[in-house]
Amino acid sequence: MTKKRTRTNLVHGGTRRSQWGELSEAIYLTQGFAYDSAEQAEGRFANPSPDEFVYARYGNPTVRMFEERIALLEGAEDAFATASGMAAVNGALMSVLKAGDRVVSARALFGSCSYIVEEILTRFGVEIELVDGEDLSQWEKAVTPGTTAVFFESMSNPTLDIVDVAAVSALARKVGALTIVDNVFSTPVFSNAIEQGADLVVYSATKHIDGQGRALGGVILGSSELIRKKVETYMKHTGGAMSPFTAWIMLKGLETIDLRVRAQAASAETIAKALEGHKALTKVIYPGLASHPQNDLAMRQLGAGGTMLAFEIDGGKEATFRFMNALEVILISNNLGDAKSIATHPATTTHSRLTPEARASLNISDGLIRLSVGLEDADDLVEDLLAALDAV
Repeated sequence: MTKKRTRTNLVHGGTRRSQWGELSEAIYLTQGFAYDSAEQAEGRFANPSPDEFVYARYGNPTVRMFEERIALLEGAEDAFATASGMAAVNGALMSVLKAGDRVVSARALFGSCSYIVEEILTRFGVEIELVDGEDLSQWEKAVTPGTTAVFFESMSNPTLDIVDVAAVSALARKVGALTIVDNVFSTPVFSNAIEQGADLVVYSATKHIDGQGRALGGVILGSSELIRKKVETYMKHTGGAMSPFTAWIMLKGLETIDLRVRAQAASAETIAKALEGHKALTKVIYPGLASHPQNDLAMRQLGAGGTMLAFEIDGGKEATFRFMNALEVILISNNLGDAKSIATHPATTTHSRLTPEARASLNISDGLIRLSVGLEDADDLVEDLLAALDAV
């Protein structure tokens, strides 16, 4: 067997066993490593092999297993695991940018991503131009010679606008710019972003990779050149590395991610179809629906509609809160990608930092609900949603 298939890689990829031959991956809870001699210590610092480690901030056997396994899933050469998803976003951007560089970014971003792009990067002298990510003509106009990088969420949070990864990556490549993609909503199960031209792909492993609400984590994937010479150098000196215990949790999450995410996406489609046209809703947003304006792109880029949907309740915040408070199975939280279904009100939580005008420009109304579909029975979720809509 020269090339193993996805689910096999998700169970066995990157595994390292000690002399004890443990079946489940070992957790190497150590911050440092001992050497047999001073000469060996010198050699490790000068030119360590992939299985030689010097300090947990630089690398760890458990963390390395996770990095290699997620790289196999994503189709990337290498990966660097981080302490959180936002550590991954910050690390991917800061490791390749400097004062005077120019970044073209999609306007629709998660609140913390927006903060990094619009406030932190500009504070350090990086020029930022924002575009509507789903509008390719705006990318064509903005991505000009002198652009250092482009950055976007392949599927935006929370309105599920889709950016054409292949097309934007091609525009960036023409002018020598890097393409950095936040791929959380697309998931590594459905994503082919590296194949479609992305240079660096970022995930919050907190979401679908863990998938069970246990730990914070993140990962940056790309070529060995970028990961080991740019990303690792920045991350190991600034301290954003993943802990070994978290890496072990993420390894366990990867074993089942393909099964979980495909089941969640199937349920999301069932729910979207059940809600579409409901009298209490002004719209249902799900890339897997034929009514979604980017359905063709979603099918071409991902092959599925994903695990997330959004819908807008007629009646604003008051009606929306009545709906949320009437839910019995679905939980109210601001996480996503969990085994438990979660309803989020972005206007008062994840995107509350934005002004009302900024939220309106992103189509985040007071009636918008973001729904992360979990692993419950789809019929139970539909019944819960319909009953809660009756309360509106």
